[in-house]
Amino acid sequence: MAEDLIIIKTESKEEQYRSLIPQIEALLSGEDDLIANLANITAALKEQFGWLWVGFYLVKEEELVLGPFQGPVACTRIRLGKGVCGKAWQDAKTIIVDDVEEFPGHIACSSSSRSEIVLPLLKNNIVVGVLDVDSTNLSEFDEMDEVYLSRVIDLISL
Repeated sequence: MAEDLIIIKTESKEEQYRSLIPQIEALLSGEDDLIANLANITAALKEQFGWLWVGFYLVKEEELVLGPFQGPVACTRIRLGKGVCGKAWQDAKTIIVDDVEEFPGHIACSSSSRSEIVLPLLKNNIVVGVLDVDSTNLSEFDEMDEVYLSRVIDLISL
């Protein structure tokens, strides 16, 4: 297991992802506890990119329940179809929101959030959770984030 991250800020976003993903893989290597691994992933992403909020919500019964995260205090429970996370869960697909104020039904856990990306975590084609990332900048996230954050999700043993 790696104990330190090498954070590079001077390279392109793609180069930052390319540097970080093998380090996340090393963090997860040999550890089978889901919560521990989700916690390390959130810490690594937050440290590298400095986003406002990075975290996981896990499906428990009929709600998404807050899991490991880095950032300000967050909403604890989200219902199916509600907000960006609930919609990504319902549709089982990634949602990128350039301006959260324009997203119908957006749940404002933090008034500082301006843009968001949410990716579903799938096990046997069933959504078991979501990775939620918020930024203080408008239009922070794009298809590149979707590609590389999907690779991060693929490292998780669900």
